[in-house]
Amino acid sequence: MSKKKQTTKSSSFAGKIVKSLWIIFFAGLLGLVIFIWSVSVNFLGLYGELPDFKTLENPDSELASELYSADGVLLGKYYRENRSPVKYNELSPNLIQALVATEDIRFEDHSGIDLKGLARVFFKTILLGQSSAGGGSTLSQQTAKNLFKTRGAESQGSLSRIPGLRMLIIKTKEWIVATQLEKAYTKDEIITMYLNTSEFGSNAYGIKTASKTFFNKTPKDLAIQESAVLVGLFKAPTYYSPVYNPDNSLRRRNTVLNQMRKYEFITDVEYDSISSLPLELDYNVESHNRGLATYFREIVKADLIKWTNENLKVDGKPYDLFGDGLRIYTTIDSRMQRYAEESVDEHMRELQAKFEKELRGREPWIDSDNRVIPNFLETMIKRTEAYRVLVNKYGAGSDSIDIKLNEKKKMKVFSWERGEIDTLMSSMDSLRYYKTFLQTGFVSMDPHSGHIKAWVGGLNHKYFKYDHVREGKRQPGSTFKPFVYAAAIENGYSPCYTVVDQPVEINIPDQPTWIPNNADGKFSYEKMTIRQAMARSINSITAYIMKQISPEVVVETAHRLGVTSDLDPVPALALGTSDVSILEMVGAMSTFANKGEHIKPYYIDRIEDKNGNVLHQFPARKKPAMSEEHAYLMLHMLMGGFEETGGTSQGIPMSLRTDNELGGKTGTTQNASDGWYIGLSKDLVSGVWVGGDDRAVHFRSWLNGQGARTARPIWVKYMTKVYNDPSLGITKGPFQKPERPLSIELDCEEYNLKTDDFSDFDYDRSSNDF
Repeated sequence: MSKKKQTTKSSSFAGKIVKSLWIIFFAGLLGLVIFIWSVSVNFLGLYGELPDFKTLENPDSELASELYSADGVLLGKYYRENRSPVKYNELSPNLIQALVATEDIRFEDHSGIDLKGLARVFFKTILLGQSSAGGGSTLSQQTAKNLFKTRGAESQGSLSRIPGLRMLIIKTKEWIVATQLEKAYTKDEIITMYLNTSEFGSNAYGIKTASKTFFNKTPKDLAIQESAVLVGLFKAPTYYSPVYNPDNSLRRRNTVLNQMRKYEFITDVEYDSISSLPLELDYNVESHNRGLATYFREIVKADLIKWTNENLKVDGKPYDLFGDGLRIYTTIDSRMQRYAEESVDEHMRELQAKFEKELRGREPWIDSDNRVIPNFLETMIKRTEAYRVLVNKYGAGSDSIDIKLNEKKKMKVFSWERGEIDTLMSSMDSLRYYKTFLQTGFVSMDPHSGHIKAWVGGLNHKYFKYDHVREGKRQPGSTFKPFVYAAAIENGYSPCYTVVDQPVEINIPDQPTWIPNNADGKFSYEKMTIRQAMARSINSITAYIMKQISPEVVVETAHRLGVTSDLDPVPALALGTSDVSILEMVGAMSTFANKGEHIKPYYIDRIEDKNGNVLHQFPARKKPAMSEEHAYLMLHMLMGGFEETGGTSQGIPMSLRTDNELGGKTGTTQNASDGWYIGLSKDLVSGVWVGGDDRAVHFRSWLNGQGARTARPIWVKYMTKVYNDPSLGITKGPFQKPERPLSIELDCEEYNLKTDDFSDFDYDRSSNDF
């Protein structure tokens, strides 16, 4: 009887336990469902927001905006995170296999949550404490984490402050989003999104940038071992970096390869062969200071930031240049840009060596009498950021400022001979060193379309940030003379009009008397045509023409043709005394080559969104500036530099001049502070400036510093390279003549027969033009 009661009690107790377990199970299950539901709806704001369906359909991932040349070459990017997307068909099968084998072998079989993986994590990691058992996150969950920043502070609610509960909430969110992603996208699309949004270290976000950074390849071309290296970075980009921790990377790469062998993506033989290979990188981190058109990219960036601030997206927010993945198509031709950069590099190396040889260790900053300017560096250092920082720290006049400015420290400096070199220099040493460099700017333009084809703003963008094409303005010297003669042509003067090379005095009320000298300080007292005078850059005759037509007329003419800077209406303007940029000079000279129609130089063709929709098309801005006949007469005048005896373009090699019509004008300012050359062909107008960043830095010899020697060689090298590349379609040939016959006689012998001898400016040996 007692045994029976005991058995009944035991059965009753066991039944209660089972019932309790079932209750606990269903209660836990219900609680889990309620918990998941409350997380999904962010109940009372306790958990933080989850992305809605619209956001899932259009995930917001930061994409770098890309800048392209006219011939389709990627020039550079603008980004906070250097990421550019690829499509699934642009991925190597090796990469996909390595990824699935290592990160989620059951990827094709689950719907966002891998229950087997979770069970493994629970039993091995949590219960048995085996840290090597791996994680349970699927590729879908990792994609959710990448896309929607589920672990960021902005995604957390008030309960997330509880340490243990915080990770549970995060994991739950990732499970929810992963299952939603699986419903909204195919498996191929999820893999693509994952690879596009992952970080690989070395400022590489997304597989396209990573492939380029580490191997200089596209994702489609990655070999098995290269794919394994990149997949290995997902575990810890820095710890397994092939650049900074190559041993760790090699070990991790072979782990990935072993996973590929385990799941039969590669054979044992392939594993043995590939795993024995060393790491082979072609490492190159993308930088705003590297690649083609570095100065140009910075100029465009400023314009694009302005555009994004002034244009709104459909949601009413302004565009984000650094995250919206815009595609900007420019007018630059990558081949011509390369030739321009090569030409600048080749010539400036040689010129700098000549400059330093002439200095013979002397200071390069000199006044008009070739005397060293006292305290030049001490004055210049006060304009630097380093000086301002020290003043803020120690106070103006403190001895500590001088001590710090002369304190040597490790730094890298630019060098023509050895590239970037490591050295010890103080701030004063560095200023002294860099002030001795001659600088340059070059720009090339298609005069018929207004397209800028090449732009070189300086020597090296990493060390010399200042752009000398648009931002830099200097006196153009004799390169301004064509505008004086253009005004004369428009006012009835013929290229055959003759003037005597003799002193000219110009007196204007309230202005000092101006009596210019010629470059060599001599007057020939020869009678010559104004075409010959411009070809030989005779100052006295240009001054005479300026006296006849007035500075105001010259200013109006130059502005109408395309010069945009303010010009002082003074007689000395005839010799280029007002500061201008190379860009506006080339734009104005292009008017002559474009039949008198001025096109404002431009370099952005269109802007597209990340899907290829055109957001803005930039049209050419044209205006009639002078008659077609007058424009052609100016081309005839500019050709004189090549054709007239003593012309300043006579030094151009015959290889460029044969079967070709070219125009050109040199320019050299006082003391040879600035050297200029602007050259014209039927297809291109290009300009060069060379000088010191400071006007006091220049050749002591005017002969060595003249534009024909400092600037013109860059144009010669550039045009030679351009003509030698038939793919550009830039050919030799004559300038196009006006359709209507010219009303002006260009044969000066015929002109003299038809013209009254006394109509020209003759000279009188007994008097000057006083």
